[in-house]
Amino acid sequence: MNKNERIAFLDYLRVIACFMVMAIHSAEPFYLGGAAPNVTFIASRWDLFCVTLTECLCRVAVPLFVMASSYLLFPVTRPAGEFFRRRLVRVALPFALWSVAYVVAAGGEYGRLAFNFPDAAGHLWFVPMLLGLYILMPLLSPWAMNVSKKELQWWLVVWFFTTTFPFLRSLQETVYGAPSFGAVPYLYGECPWNMFGAFHYISGFIGYMLLGLWFRKFAAETTWAKTAAAAVPLFVAGAAILGIPFFSYVDKFPYSAPYANAVKMETSIEFCSAGVAMATLAVFMLVRKMDFRGALYGRVVRPLAEASYGMYLMHMFILAPLSAAFIPRLSTPGAIFSTAVCTFAISAAAALAIRRIPCIGKWIC
Repeated sequence: MNKNERIAFLDYLRVIACFMVMAIHSAEPFYLGGAAPNVTFIASRWDLFCVTLTECLCRVAVPLFVMASSYLLFPVTRPAGEFFRRRLVRVALPFALWSVAYVVAAGGEYGRLAFNFPDAAGHLWFVPMLLGLYILMPLLSPWAMNVSKKELQWWLVVWFFTTTFPFLRSLQETVYGAPSFGAVPYLYGECPWNMFGAFHYISGFIGYMLLGLWFRKFAAETTWAKTAAAAVPLFVAGAAILGIPFFSYVDKFPYSAPYANAVKMETSIEFCSAGVAMATLAVFMLVRKMDFRGALYGRVVRPLAEASYGMYLMHMFILAPLSAAFIPRLSTPGAIFSTAVCTFAISAAAALAIRRIPCIGKWIC
């Protein structure tokens, strides 16, 4: 593959995943807040079904972004210094600029930016995680260039075992009670003085990085029919694993402060949980077949894909006021869909316009 050649399906993947992120954030206000503090907007099981369906369909968004980055960049063939400089300009600099923008808009404290993403922009958690994977890529690239299909598959099996940890933690807490010091239940060597258990270094988003590598090196081309025959049941199973527990928990225990309750509520929909991993794999298999390069791709999909990172960074500026306007006026599915579509359209227009600013546009988004 020529390094300058566009990989069409990755452009479709970025656009789809970008919309999915906005759909998730359009659904979150329904179970995380309401007209008064700690009051949910979920008024019926139909509301909850609509929110759960959105999660089932769209929770794969962030893992898909990671797989796309891995497929494109891993293993690293450039010198590490050049690789990091490119990532710094393309990813870290826009992240820093938009972080400051969110702090300014919220009237917050700038000092926090020295330690973490701003409170006013919780969605920016994704960027430091991705930068962490970039740090690992040059280190693991010599192994990635030579790894066999069988060896990589065994690593992926071990990683998939770690996606059951959110459920194992809940099971342990149910059977034995929560551990001391207010921490999550400990597994396989974790304890109050050591959070780096036996599977720490092969858990989390590194698994999606390895999945991207597997598809790039070893995934065979198959027909649409064969792909769908494998992917659709896998997606349905993954959606059931992530959706049914979420629906059941929220139905019985609507959200109330503290925020730790929301984290518990989202156990089955954690990005590195088994159901999400299965659904992500299925969606990637299907989107990988999208190699359409006609006028729609050239005029719409590719420009949107190139602007997708900027759209992600800025979209909460747009989504929050739209969500507040639509929720009281529309049905639950109407508010979710309208907020997501309008946010996507406005973010796209803004990001495309910013990218056209001479010299500095692409540094901003």
